[in-house]
Amino acid sequence: MNLQSILGKQVLGVLAYYCGEKITVNICAIYPNSDNSLRVFFHNGHQLAVDNFATVHLDNRTGVDEFDANISVYRSSYKGRVVAIDGDWVVLVPRECQLLHGFKKVIDIKETGYHYPDDPRADTPVPFTTLTSLPALEIKDHHNKVGVLITHAQEQPHTTVLAFLSSSDNDIFLITFPETFKSKVLKKDNHCLFAMDERANYIFENAIHWNYTTFEGRAFLIPNGSPLFLQVREAFIEKNPWEMAFFLREDLEMYHIKSDHLVCSGESA
Repeated sequence: MNLQSILGKQVLGVLAYYCGEKITVNICAIYPNSDNSLRVFFHNGHQLAVDNFATVHLDNRTGVDEFDANISVYRSSYKGRVVAIDGDWVVLVPRECQLLHGFKKVIDIKETGYHYPDDPRADTPVPFTTLTSLPALEIKDHHNKVGVLITHAQEQPHTTVLAFLSSSDNDIFLITFPETFKSKVLKKDNHCLFAMDERANYIFENAIHWNYTTFEGRAFLIPNGSPLFLQVREAFIEKNPWEMAFFLREDLEMYHIKSDHLVCSGESA
């Protein structure tokens, strides 16, 4: 069993890497190989070099129009190292990759000697949002269940898939828990990016138009139990009723990402 046998020979991926201190995000065509390396095509070019690190969110939802409580799709955060470059084509080999289906780990790859790098950065309290009530939600995103959060981890960006709400003013609302890696990273640097998959369907040939929207901004906490917290939680339950138990956990953390601007594929932020 390998990534190609499960994801297929062509998928889209959200790829992120560091360019100096900034994160560059690309929407790429990904071609998994039988040895779990990835051939990556960059529609708008790239600034990678051999031995650079890049993180790819892989998500194959072909034939899946709606999520359910089992999250019956394959998804992965692939931490890769560049081993070859040919113009707009790059080959990555895995440093670490876990492919999930629902809540089950299907593939678990780790390069010999690899471990998560230590993070010496001090925790910084995440500021509370200045919002006091839920703004008008973006109607067109109501059926769009998930997006990809990109945060400033050590050595290479961290990517994770999350349910979200968005407003007509480009506010983004997310829910997580204190023990998650993304929560720990946001407490060290609350600058982040969020990529929303806005394809009408997930067939590769029709998705080649790269229909993603990526926002750059800062994450702010919403005080637990505040009127805004209760309004956002109710809106999450309405959008994803099968996740009600998740949204009702007492230790839930709720984030408001205040978007500074849209990020084009290949742009650093």
